[in-house]
Amino acid sequence: MDNFAVPGHSAAPRPVRGAEPAVGDGGPGAGLAAGQVCRSGAMSVPGCRLFRMTDLRKTVESYWAAANAREWVAFADLLAEDVVYTLPQTRERISGRARYVEFNREYPGDWQVRMERVVTEPGQAVTWTLVTVGLEKMHAITFFTADEEGRIATVTDFWPEPYEPPAGREYLAERY
Repeated sequence: MDNFAVPGHSAAPRPVRGAEPAVGDGGPGAGLAAGQVCRSGAMSVPGCRLFRMTDLRKTVESYWAAANAREWVAFADLLAEDVVYTLPQTRERISGRARYVEFNREYPGDWQVRMERVVTEPGQAVTWTLVTVGLEKMHAITFFTADEEGRIATVTDFWPEPYEPPAGREYLAERY
């Protein structure tokens, strides 16, 4: 899989842990030491910062699995030290790994979360999850960004509320 340069991270470039260098393939960067050249499509940039989409996908999948299993040490390991969590509907913001882990650890109820879908692109991802608390089922949309080390740097959660559609559209839509 190709590697991708993280937008906005051009100052003081350096390789990121887990990046695949273009070494020994006869192409740009052949003969350089591992970790010295990054690829973004056909372009090689010596010493660039990389983040692979597959890495962020795995990180986000691990994030939800750890949260669901209440494995708070594993959960914390996926987060940047200065992670910022934002809930736009309640206008709450939690800054820092320790506070964010504690927020999740103390969250009330016997909830379960299942990731329905994940979409990733360089340095960011979005998930659609189904959260179940007793008989209540809620959907959430969560946006993630990653830092240079591949840890989760920001999390923004949207919890849309279900509502009844306006009358008069029955002939256009089916209910599920």
